[in-house]
Amino acid sequence: MTDIILCGCCGNMGRVITSLCESDDVKIVAGVDTFNNKKTDYPIFPSFDDVSVKADVIIDFSNPTVLDSLLDYAVRTATPVVIATTGYDDEQISKIKFASEKVGIFFTFNMSLGINLMCALAKTATKVLGNSFDIEIIEKHHNQKIDAPSGTAIMLANAISQELETKPLYEYDRHSKREKRPKNEIGIHSVRGGTIVGEHEVIFAGTDEIVSIKHQAMSKKVFATGAVNAAKFLKGKENGMYSMEDIIK
Repeated sequence: MTDIILCGCCGNMGRVITSLCESDDVKIVAGVDTFNNKKTDYPIFPSFDDVSVKADVIIDFSNPTVLDSLLDYAVRTATPVVIATTGYDDEQISKIKFASEKVGIFFTFNMSLGINLMCALAKTATKVLGNSFDIEIIEKHHNQKIDAPSGTAIMLANAISQELETKPLYEYDRHSKREKRPKNEIGIHSVRGGTIVGEHEVIFAGTDEIVSIKHQAMSKKVFATGAVNAAKFLKGKENGMYSMEDIIK
């Protein structure tokens, strides 16, 4: 059994994880959320300063503004944490890496196993096609998503970049330019609309042929399942930074 503190338990993903844990070999022993607007079988605390329950792992599906208190609690109590929140800036990512020297942290831009497999496939395709094909990334999400481009799109671009001979430029705003597409570029495009859970596509466009790698999430349950699997994986692990790559190896 893996005991979990769920940060962001009253949000959409928090509710999905709560329902998932009702039938899995994990147990939510406490929640952390500023907006305590639901009834649960576990206590909900307004902040990490108030938490009085010990757990094996924290799962965080909240907001980037919670990061400092989350990391402080994790380090202070030696509780590993699965960070599934997106939208962090470079400074916050540096804080996550620094904290991982003192406690185990599982951090990825997307908790879906399929997306992480897609990332590996994109890297393989780049090794074969990258120097002679143009590369574009298209991501689609629901109209309530705040950040753009998605963290997953950046994760895909960064993975592809590792396999290119020359570091590429990321182009987010091509409509403002009146010039031909430069070779050393990865275009990243965002679509926001309706209730799209999440779609990502990497396009390799060559001469007279196109190779496309695509992933479509049909429900938020895929991210919840990934987070719970990450929590079970992280339990008892040594200090350090972990990601979905460590699970799919």
